[in-house]
Amino acid sequence: MKNRLSHRLNNISYSQTIAMSAKARKLKNKGYDIINLSLGEPDFLPPNFVLDAAKKAIDEGYHYYTPVSGYLELRKVICEKFYRDNHLKYTPSQIVVSTGAKQAIMNVLLSLLNPNDEVIIPAPYWVSYLQMVKLCESYPVVVPTTMENDFKINPEQLERAITSKTKLFIFSTPCNPTGSVYSYQELRNLSEIFKKYPEVMILSDEIYEHICYSEKHPTSIAIFPDIHNQVITLNGLSKAFSMTGWRIGYIGAPEWISKSCDKIQGQITSCANSIAQRAAISALKNDPSEIGYMIKEFKKRRNLVMDMIKEIDGFQFNQPNGAFYIFPKISYFFGKKLYGKTIKNADDFSELLLDNVQVATVSGSAFGNHECLRISYASSEDKIVEAFTRIKKAFH
Repeated sequence: MKNRLSHRLNNISYSQTIAMSAKARKLKNKGYDIINLSLGEPDFLPPNFVLDAAKKAIDEGYHYYTPVSGYLELRKVICEKFYRDNHLKYTPSQIVVSTGAKQAIMNVLLSLLNPNDEVIIPAPYWVSYLQMVKLCESYPVVVPTTMENDFKINPEQLERAITSKTKLFIFSTPCNPTGSVYSYQELRNLSEIFKKYPEVMILSDEIYEHICYSEKHPTSIAIFPDIHNQVITLNGLSKAFSMTGWRIGYIGAPEWISKSCDKIQGQITSCANSIAQRAAISALKNDPSEIGYMIKEFKKRRNLVMDMIKEIDGFQFNQPNGAFYIFPKISYFFGKKLYGKTIKNADDFSELLLDNVQVATVSGSAFGNHECLRISYASSEDKIVEAFTRIKKAFH
């Protein structure tokens, strides 16, 4: 039968993080003792003040459509949050609340991109950036970074990648999958390049901003006045508030972008969930110190992972300073035979861990790096200890 699917669909791949998690669930349903370190999903419940706000919203009758961009009260609270946490000034008309940060990103891309436009993406990158750009029939320009440079793009690399077709730059800080956090000075240096190219927009994914292990709060690139109007600041509640299934993401952006995103969203999903929006008001009104217990636990897990991974020969890694992933280089194992199979790449290595020691991870190829492996430490301490004990036994 002739393929009736659109060329857009044929041009993209399935999410490898979701695919690996699905495979892990399938094996678990068959009775295997699988430890899933593939998904970035905190194992905490949302804070009680979030749960209470959702229950109150149900009782008070918030069951109906909201404005497409979100309740005005929520957008005002988001503006307050941006000013309190990031020193950024936005007005409610510059805020769009979406069904998760993924939809917020897609709204932005559909607003900006035409076929054959170029989008610069430093690698390693979050798995969906590349596929979303392809879905818009635009061209992802991937700029590889190195472990030696903490997987960060530098100004020289950025400027070399910019052409007359460049429309957008996408990056995350703190970064998924590497845990790298750009410093104030590093972002300032990048801003000096961007101000020379005012037609290039910047999508700054800051969804892990509160999951940071240094005393300094991560800097938002929109803080630099010369490029503020080039930046779309992206955030959401899935990670820091452990609200993955509630699906609340949002942007702060120049008004011409926010109006466009509202227009697109109005034709695709309309508003985000009304009850989740009311809960989001409570979440963002609270001081970030209210979720400090989660961050403290993630830091403890990070330190545990680094201590355990040091005991495994062949793993090279940087200390992650944010998010809840470690991204070790495992190319030492390439060409070696393990469990009767020759390891050719990170895909083989990830499959080997799942099939032979029942630990689910994600190959670095999903993130634009074929020598590394993403391991999430969003799971409990007990599961982390057991997972790394199994991995250590596999290679000794």
